[in-house]
Amino acid sequence: MQIAAQKVVSIEYTLKDTDGKVLDTSDGGEPLHYLHGASNIVVGLEKALEGKNEGDSVEVTVQPDDAYGQRQENAIRKMPIRKIAADRRAVVGQRYQAMTTEGPRIVTVLSVSGDYCTVDANHPLAGMVLNFAVKVVGIRDASEEEIAHGHVHTPGGHNH
Repeated sequence: MQIAAQKVVSIEYTLKDTDGKVLDTSDGGEPLHYLHGASNIVVGLEKALEGKNEGDSVEVTVQPDDAYGQRQENAIRKMPIRKIAADRRAVVGQRYQAMTTEGPRIVTVLSVSGDYCTVDANHPLAGMVLNFAVKVVGIRDASEEEIAHGHVHTPGGHNH
């Protein structure tokens, strides 16, 4: 069975930056399960996996535009702490969900001053070239429910 739209794909992976630093890996854990063609993984990796078979290995370099996009300076803004932390305590370096004019976004707190904080709504990997080493360890047909929901359901329930 080949990787194509509406297939559930299981991969083992290691993600590195251009300096070779490991940013994320499934090594020592469960493989990543995703629904191919449903934007569950970055588009550059999804394109590289299209048509591959179980057992295939892929190494791919993904440019920012096919990953998490370019960094946007207008995504850095000042906002009241109460918009991100009900207890009014924001911690520098922590990530929070904030309601923005574009809807809910995950933001990283850069600084805190009084009742306000400066946050960055860019994805932490925005602007970065990503190097993936991937092994395809499973492919199956997605269920009707998985297709309707746009993501994989694992035996224990939803895989969010």
